[in-house]
Amino acid sequence: MARPKNKTSHARKTKRRAHNALKAPNYIACPNCGEFTMPHQVCGACGHYKGREVISEAVEE
Repeated sequence: MARPKNKTSHARKTKRRAHNALKAPNYIACPNCGEFTMPHQVCGACGHYKGREVISEAVEE
């Protein structure tokens, strides 16, 4: 079985894993209410998507 001749250094190991970092999600402001939402998703605050109301707000009595 093949075995490494030398120990892999910390710098070499972290260079190899440099592309594995998590990226922050991209938020956009809703054009209707200004709340930050994920792109291509219905706004959770007002229920609008692409300038029209998709989800109507529930009426509480």
